[in-house]
Amino acid sequence: MPMKKKSWFEYVLFAGLSAGILDIFAAIVILSKGNAVGTFRYIASGVFGDDAFTGGADMVAWGVLFHFLIALGFAAGYFVVYPYLPILRKNKWVNGIFYGLFIWATMNYLVLPLTLTPPGVFTWGPALRSMLILTLCVSIPVVWLADRYYSTRALIG
Repeated sequence: MPMKKKSWFEYVLFAGLSAGILDIFAAIVILSKGNAVGTFRYIASGVFGDDAFTGGADMVAWGVLFHFLIALGFAAGYFVVYPYLPILRKNKWVNGIFYGLFIWATMNYLVLPLTLTPPGVFTWGPALRSMLILTLCVSIPVVWLADRYYSTRALIG
């Protein structure tokens, strides 16, 4: 029996969840030295401010939800623009690097300043680690999955 092709939604969901899992694992292990609860509270602080750091399991749950919604949003965004930008079909590795840098810049210069998350001080070491994590754990998997999905379908342009 032939296998049914997965839908656009299934690919995006898989890409977002995969990227979210890889990213949060790397963030917890590398950036927060194993502090999962603190990591999720920090994410929740974007909406709840300092209350997230003194809250209980509810704040951790909010952090998990926000993290995966953001990962899903970046995955969906790439899948949406992919068929309209022929350059995205040229080199998956280069696209993965640039999309990782785009995600980092979008989060640090657009999203985080609009939240209640405590502002950090820019230093190159943590910034480069974050860029590397986003590139390896989020953008490259999303780029490869988008390419895999669209390589078997007719594209615009």
